[in-house]
Amino acid sequence: MAVATRDDFFRAVTDELSARSTELIALAGFMRVVTKPLIDAFPMRILNIHPALLPSFKGLHAQRQAIEAGVKVSGCTVHFVDEGMDTGPIIVQAPVPVSSDDNEETLSEKILRSEHVIYPYAIRLFADGKLQVNNGIVSIKPEGGESNVEF
Repeated sequence: MAVATRDDFFRAVTDELSARSTELIALAGFMRVVTKPLIDAFPMRILNIHPALLPSFKGLHAQRQAIEAGVKVSGCTVHFVDEGMDTGPIIVQAPVPVSSDDNEETLSEKILRSEHVIYPYAIRLFADGKLQVNNGIVSIKPEGGESNVEF
């Protein structure tokens, strides 16, 4: 698909995904800010995974930001995509301890292992209709009582 501009690209993506009756878009490693037309076409149906505990360390090089800040715990976040960068409603997070000998690479590896657990979990919650968003806050509808999920 040849496109001339960023807006053309997202318009073409929106048209293609709409034509296919897409129910969920799961971004991973997609290094572009999604535009309003795509978000409007798929409200609360676009997920992203970010290698930090949002709202901390948004954008690129989150692991480096965490190391430089000297945090003792970092992690990963699955969130709905909105018009901001890594600002959408948070679905699920997993903490990852930061060791004094961690560097950007080792922390990235530890976080990636947690991402591989929580992203499928968040997608399953979406597919099962268990996510509810009110005033920008995501709730997980429990089945027959409160659910305690730990990662």
